[in-house]
Amino acid sequence: MLNVIVNSKVRNMKKLVAEIDRRIREHGAACRFFYSAKRGDAGKYARSLTAAGQTELLVVGGDGTVNEVVSGLYDPSAVKLGIIPAGTGNDFAEAVGIPHGAKAVELVFSQEAKLTDYIECGTRRSLNIAGTGIDVEILRRCGRMKHGGRKGKYFRSLLATLFGYRGSKLCVTVGGETREYNALIAAVCNGKFLGGGIPLCPVAEVDDGQMELIVVDCPPRRKLLPALLRMMRGKLLSETETHHIPCRTASVLSPEGKLFVQYDGEILEEEALNACLVSGRLRIWRV
Repeated sequence: MLNVIVNSKVRNMKKLVAEIDRRIREHGAACRFFYSAKRGDAGKYARSLTAAGQTELLVVGGDGTVNEVVSGLYDPSAVKLGIIPAGTGNDFAEAVGIPHGAKAVELVFSQEAKLTDYIECGTRRSLNIAGTGIDVEILRRCGRMKHGGRKGKYFRSLLATLFGYRGSKLCVTVGGETREYNALIAAVCNGKFLGGGIPLCPVAEVDDGQMELIVVDCPPRRKLLPALLRMMRGKLLSETETHHIPCRTASVLSPEGKLFVQYDGEILEEEALNACLVSGRLRIWRV
């Protein structure tokens, strides 16, 4: 039985669900659908289903919905997970070659589910990228705006953040060594992309048994926009202001108090980002 968890806010949801259902049944498989009406529902469905011994899940939505489901799994090692990319951000799916929309169903029946790393972060898990910095400030500002479309809100938030951002003071611990930074961004990466296709860490692989810690020093205000443009082109790893450390564990905290952390685009206020790479447990249908 395939249990399909659907973000009810995805575009053309009824048409997409009908196509997913048709494709699954054409392969002679049974399925049932669960619809998340609000934030947190997808994780609750994932928890209750897997705790009851249901081991095959499909999730229909973007990175945020996938994050909720992965974070909700009762025992990731017992689960096979399929992803139907249908959100505003599908960065993890892009990194592992999962096609957009209902075509992704075919992977369930043509591919073996492959072992895939994830990052354990206390009560949250991240398949893709977890971090803090200017990207989180842009998303927070965007979320507070009440008028305009998504792209317009993001552009206005980007401009406003560029004028006011002074960096995030962070203490980062990896390999038993702690260093202080005034950071443009600090992130642990299992996937390559964030923010709808920005190649923050092109060298990251989802099954190599390590994550990539990326810390970028915040430049002076006049150099902030060029730094963001280099990030959007995937050029930051070669810059002198970028600190890149492959690792399995890392901790990021603010000496000034709590910090806002994004887990695959989902923002939470935390005491710290404590990240540990988990390998060889979760299986995902992917290329």
